Amino acid sequence: MTLLPQEIIRRKRDGLDLSDEEIACFVAGIADGGIADAQVGAFAMAVFLRGLSVGERVALTQAMTRSGEILAWDLPGPVLDKHSTGGVGDCVSLALAPAVAACGGFVPMIAGRGLGHTGGTVDKLEAIPGYDTRPDPARMRAVVRETGCAIVGQSAALAPADRRLYAIRDVTGTVESLDLITASILSKKLAAGLDALVMDVKCGSGAFMASLPEARELARSIVDVANGAGLRTRALITDMNEALAPAAGNALEVAYVIDYLAGRRRDARFHGVTTALGGAMLALGGLSENPEAGARLIAEAIESGRAAECFARMVAGLGGPADLMERPDAHLARAPVALAVKARRAGLVAGVETRALGLAIVALGGGRSAPEDKIDHAVGASALAEIGVSVDAGDALAIVHARDRETAEAAARAIAGAYMIADAPAPPHPFVVEVVEPSSSEPKTRMEEQ
Repeated sequence: MTLLPQEIIRRKRDGLDLSDEEIACFVAGIADGGIADAQVGAFAMAVFLRGLSVGERVALTQAMTRSGEILAWDLPGPVLDKHSTGGVGDCVSLALAPAVAACGGFVPMIAGRGLGHTGGTVDKLEAIPGYDTRPDPARMRAVVRETGCAIVGQSAALAPADRRLYAIRDVTGTVESLDLITASILSKKLAAGLDALVMDVKCGSGAFMASLPEARELARSIVDVANGAGLRTRALITDMNEALAPAAGNALEVAYVIDYLAGRRRDARFHGVTTALGGAMLALGGLSENPEAGARLIAEAIESGRAAECFARMVAGLGGPADLMERPDAHLARAPVALAVKARRAGLVAGVETRALGLAIVALGGGRSAPEDKIDHAVGASALAEIGVSVDAGDALAIVHARDRETAEAAARAIAGAYMIADAPAPPHPFVVEVVEPSSSEPKTRMEEQ
């Protein structure tokens, strides 16, 4: 029996459960191009509005996993990975993968591009001249074996249905769907042949899941589906009420990571999230007794410079400059206009509308409004003021990097409007809000435990 795409869309639009056969048929059409972009977008919107049952979610994840190649590894250590739901200034993967590699793990990280207001790891890496984000399988395997890590984009062979659906979600207002996020993340990770996965589920004003209940629901979905599929997985819910790094924009974030690994900067939020995620990865992989011990090992790998060495070898192994760590300014693009974003009044930075900050970067050209849009790797914002700092009227809250004065001024206005200045300090936000384990028990937040 032929299953018409429009009938499958209609059934989900009307709130009916789809069969495994219907889901598999639709996913096959996404992968082979038999279903039009408009139909894929309509399906994504129907799922966004109506949701999927647990059974449908599992079926969608498995069908997307089976839409392409499934990798197998033969390495002298655990194959580990981390995935973030996305945020602003979230360049943790660039530091974390080499840190885990320096501790004995192997990290074949299949990363994504930016979605909506968030930056993408692949877009950041493409700011590095010559870096091949889509190497042939033999080259990727060689770099993972020799270096311990390789951060790359999806190949044409790996979960091709997800790659196409991912791009269409970005421009159809369906990015935030819990069901589609779960299937997208796990189809790639299951296809990558991992031993263990740590999920970084962002929560706050710059996250797709802004509230803790939403973030908890997504974390629980991913942890339960992944462990049910045989992939050891734990989730950390981390704070995204301000940019994670003090920079947002592709080349600017790469430059920040280089400074971080080289020891020139160790911002507390970025370092805390990096070590917590890395510690959880090492514990799941059997490389540390527990996450806390693993976090100490990650911190030591960064402090000693071993993580920086792994990062440099990975970049060179994938075609980037061998001297990127030593001479980042010689290789990373710079925008011609730099403009300070000035505080409108004196006081304390009490909050940041982080989504608005991310959208300002997109408007500069640092993200996409349509799938075919080209990224301008040089633009963005640096020196982002953290929540809690004291400012006087006219002090810089950030530096905008743009191609021309007009777009710089528009971005500066948007970023200034995203900052909230008050007379009283804001309550502190813990870096790691909650840990979600593979169990049915209700997790406690850090605040609830205190």
